Order: sequence, then C-alpha cells, then structure tokens
Amino acid sequence: MARRRGEAGGAPAFRRRLAPAAAAAGAGLGPTRRLLYAGGMDRIFTAAATRIAALAGQPAAFIAAFGLILLWLASGPLFAWSDTWQLVVNTATTIVTFLMVFLIQNSQNRDAAALQAKLDELLRPVEGARAEFIGIEHLPDHEIEAIRKALEDEAAEQPPVRRRAETVRRMLVRR
Repeated sequence: MARRRGEAGGAPAFRRRLAPAAAAAGAGLGPTRRLLYAGGMDRIFTAAATRIAALAGQPAAFIAAFGLILLWLASGPLFAWSDTWQLVVNTATTIVTFLMVFLIQNSQNRDAAALQAKLDELLRPVEGARAEFIGIEHLPDHEIEAIRKALEDEAAEQPPVRRRAETVRRMLVRR
C-alpha cells in the first residue's frame, strides 16, 4: 500500500507529532473516564458512532425507515389495529430516537472540536491575529457573547472597506 504524503511508519506526521498531547489528554480525566479512555471504549464508541451516523444520513436509510413504517401500516389489519400493534412502533421509534440523540451529539461534539482545532491552527501563524482568541470556546456563554459584542463594536468603529450592499451585490453577480 502506498503511503500518503506526510506519513511515515503508517501514521500521518501530524498524528505522530500530536500523539503525546492526545495521551496527556487522558491524564486529566477522572478514574472512570480514564478507564474507559485507556480501555479503548472512546475509540470503539467513536468508530461505531461515526459509521452509524454516516449510514443514518444516507437516502437509503430514509427509504428503509419509510419502508418499515409502510410495512407496519400494512400489518395493521392483520393485528386488528390493536394496542399492541401501536405499541410496537411507538417503542421502536422511542428507542431509535433516544439512541440517535447520543450519536448525533457525539458527532457534533467531535466535529466542533476538530473545527476549533483547525481554526486555532490557522489563527496561530497569522501575523497580527490575536492569539488570546485561541481556546475561547471553553469560556462560559456570557463571556463569549461579551467578546462577540466587543468585536462587533470594534468592527463598527473601523471604516468599511466596502459597503455591505456592494459586497452582497458582487456576491450575487458571481453566481
């Protein structure tokens, strides 16, 4: 198998460089979380959640779910539209919804963390960028809102390079 650029020994260069930081991340966890982290439970759950979320987001998954509902509806007369017949679909949808909430939240948390790390990596080398913005996602909501408001006020005080209407018009012309 050919190696991709930046890989040596089967691991991408950035992963080898960041591996000590990732290992240290597990050191600050509580005993139960550390046990799960060290035991690979995080890896197993992440892999499963990623695969299930990818499958659930496909059109085929929607078609299959729709087909199951149609099959359930078609079986109604066989079960005389009984309470048990209704309970089957209610229970199934409740369980699936309950589990999907955790999978979706896990996917969103990982995506947000990865995006934040990428933004931080882009912010670090930019000359004139304020490095104090790195890590603000860990602040309470009211502090982030205060920072956002301060940035908007600061931007409003600076002379605009281009008027907003002109910018919108130029973007629409590009389409």
